[in-house]
Amino acid sequence: MRSFIGHSDIINSFKKRVANKSLSHAHLIVGVDGIGKSKLAQIFAVQILGGDYTRQYVDIMNYRPTKASFGVDEVRELITEVNKKPFEGNKKVIVVHEGNKLTIQAQNALLKTIEEPPSGVFIIILCESLELILDTIKSRCQIYKLTPLSKNETTEYIRTIKNNATEGEILASIAYSEGIPGKAERFLIDSNLKNLRQLLLDVLSEANNGAADVLLRHENLLLSYKDNKDEILNILTSFIRDIMVYKELNDTNLVINADKIDSLKKLAIGMSYKKLNKILDKIREARINLLSNSNFAITIRVMLIGFMEG
Repeated sequence: MRSFIGHSDIINSFKKRVANKSLSHAHLIVGVDGIGKSKLAQIFAVQILGGDYTRQYVDIMNYRPTKASFGVDEVRELITEVNKKPFEGNKKVIVVHEGNKLTIQAQNALLKTIEEPPSGVFIIILCESLELILDTIKSRCQIYKLTPLSKNETTEYIRTIKNNATEGEILASIAYSEGIPGKAERFLIDSNLKNLRQLLLDVLSEANNGAADVLLRHENLLLSYKDNKDEILNILTSFIRDIMVYKELNDTNLVINADKIDSLKKLAIGMSYKKLNKILDKIREARINLLSNSNFAITIRVMLIGFMEG
């Protein structure tokens, strides 16, 4: 198991409760996709069993939804497993992945088991948002909210993935990941994301130059990134944020996309606050439209045309 980076306070607190035998039997680990919920759950589970990280344990059971939702039938299978005796010792850990996919009916079916599990059984539920978890479930769980890694922690994580990463790669990964280790890893592996960042910087440059025909020629390139809708809008927002920060404070240390600093400086000189705010408005509109399942091609075209305003 790769060395786990970050969330040290949570891990140390958990270990103390294990040592003091004051551990709750139900736990909720909350955080965005890629922040390390599954790896943290594995650490918790091994601590509960009193084992080590060099081997697999049959008494750590992982349940993942195979459909769009985690229904009552799947929960019944889980409950059946809960009621079986451990194989190797006197403890068993059930890890429920993507708990945000549990239907209300499924959560209600699971509630009694969470309230009164058999002796030695511990349940860990992973979810991206507490909003989709019933209050009755939350009130019976110890909750751990995972926050993004610091810049130093993200750098350390990147080095564990690619120890010969260049300074430029590290800066770009930090900027793209926003402290989410899974995103940093994906950026290093997926060259398309690196190309997308440069393409979006070109889009902003053309919007600044007022070259509508050139800007719209980028449209077809952007359409090839249909599977990266969120990334397109997030990267654009991050660039605009950096331009505005540098424009106001003239401090490169506050720029997230430090690997693109020269381009961002030029844009900061050429773009007015009115223009930048207009672009942000168009990005927000595009995000709302995409959440409403609007046509991707039309949404991108409207956004690009909007970039020329102001």
